[in-house]
Amino acid sequence: MKIIKHTGLVIFLLGLTLFTGTIFTGNFSFTQQELDNYITEKGYKNEVIKEELSKAIVTTESLNIFQFSKKARNAFANANNHYDKLIAKYDAEKNWDKKGEQYQYKINGKPHTLSYEIAKKAGSGFVRENAGLLWFLTFGLGIIGALLFIIPNLVLLGKPGIKNDGIYLESATNRGWIAWLVLVYLVTFYLVLYFMADYAVNWTFILDPISKALNGGPASQWFVYGFLYCTIMLTMGVRMFIKYRHNKYQIVRTISVLFFQIVFAFLIPEIMTSLNMPGYDFKNAFPLDYDFFFDWNIESLKSSGGIGIFILVWGIVLTLIIVPVMVYFFGKRWYCSWVCGCGGLAETLGDPYRQHSNKSLNAWKLERWLIHSVLVFSLVMTLVTLYCYFSGTESLLGIKSQWIKDTYSFLIGAWFAGVIGTGFYPIFGNRVWCRFGCPLAAYLGLVQRFKSRFRITTNGGQCISCGNCSTYCEQGIDVRSYAQKGENIVRSSCVGCGVCSAVCPRGVLKLENGPEAGRINPTDVLLGNDVNLMDLVNNK
Repeated sequence: MKIIKHTGLVIFLLGLTLFTGTIFTGNFSFTQQELDNYITEKGYKNEVIKEELSKAIVTTESLNIFQFSKKARNAFANANNHYDKLIAKYDAEKNWDKKGEQYQYKINGKPHTLSYEIAKKAGSGFVRENAGLLWFLTFGLGIIGALLFIIPNLVLLGKPGIKNDGIYLESATNRGWIAWLVLVYLVTFYLVLYFMADYAVNWTFILDPISKALNGGPASQWFVYGFLYCTIMLTMGVRMFIKYRHNKYQIVRTISVLFFQIVFAFLIPEIMTSLNMPGYDFKNAFPLDYDFFFDWNIESLKSSGGIGIFILVWGIVLTLIIVPVMVYFFGKRWYCSWVCGCGGLAETLGDPYRQHSNKSLNAWKLERWLIHSVLVFSLVMTLVTLYCYFSGTESLLGIKSQWIKDTYSFLIGAWFAGVIGTGFYPIFGNRVWCRFGCPLAAYLGLVQRFKSRFRITTNGGQCISCGNCSTYCEQGIDVRSYAQKGENIVRSSCVGCGVCSAVCPRGVLKLENGPEAGRINPTDVLLGNDVNLMDLVNNK
């Protein structure tokens, strides 16, 4: 069995290496006719961009993506700088008509996005011409290798059940060198995805046939991300089925997050796009879906007819009615552990790292400040955005709508949720984003803490203080301290994953939806605390 696992690891690493290596392959250049067609297709009105791109990328030289990207980005920057100087000149002359005229010639878009769009047209080479073969050599080998590594655990793990044996003895799960390598790879991947999308154009060529089959168009970097997301969750979902095969709750919960991610977050939006409808994830609630109330999204939905209006109404109802009502009856677990794609990735890809969540009192304090600050940030951003949209102004109380949207998208949407939230799984645990940054988790947590029927009940008389529950709590809750005292666990951060119960050898912990009466210690309500005073003492 170990030979099979080692063979699987080699095959997986081969597929991963080939996937990564495709970035460095291919040729990128335009003929003059191809460039003219591209400029006409894009509707660029100025001649400067044509001249700059002609000098940069119309060549018989074989450019790799890095050379092509640098030249293309410089061309767009030079063209825009030309018109910026004219705008400044006419501004100084107070020639408002001429100043306004220059804006139509500027090329809108981020440098990597502009470079990606043109690279998608200019690319050629083995990857683009052999997409099916490359899919097998990258995604295919990766899946086969991972499954060969995972499936033998059915035999090697022996009897069903979870123990701590070995969890801190391997470099992959104890913040050792393997964990750091995984961190570097994940962080690099997210940096490319968000800020250097043009470098990933060969990845999109691999998935072009699948994208065209689903939505009728070529793959974008976001299609690659969505497909990869689902592939990883499915593969690591098999690992979850094996590891937690003794616990029906974990099996059903894993099936649920896989279903909602693959069907609701990936397939339905792609199919909607193919039908000329706005691609929408019907499970994605505001403020996790932070751009739902952005002006461009509202205009897009309004212009999409009946389906757009339905989506707009659904999004509001989901946020204001469905979410809190469901939390009241079932706790935030209904969303964070059964529906949410972020939680789904954390529970599958991130499960090997769940023991790294910080259980200290300082971490708990930081968690409360950070997550509620992000919630306030998202609400202020939305208020400013809606006010400016309906009033036709650019700012509210000195806060510019475009500035606050760009700032939130960059700091929270890209860096916190992506680069840090997922990239740092191997070191800080699998729920970094959910615990410290997700504004929807903060909203759900407030409802769960003060108005919900959900709790985890404990039987202190049965607790043997093995520590499995605290070790495996991905939200940094010292579950054992509650179990030893026989206290119900009612924490706003608890996502109800149920793993603490699954790893308990004595059945001490039980997830329940019961009457509100007796759910919370009256002292906690008066103090407004998530834990009582003894908890603070015990966690120091």
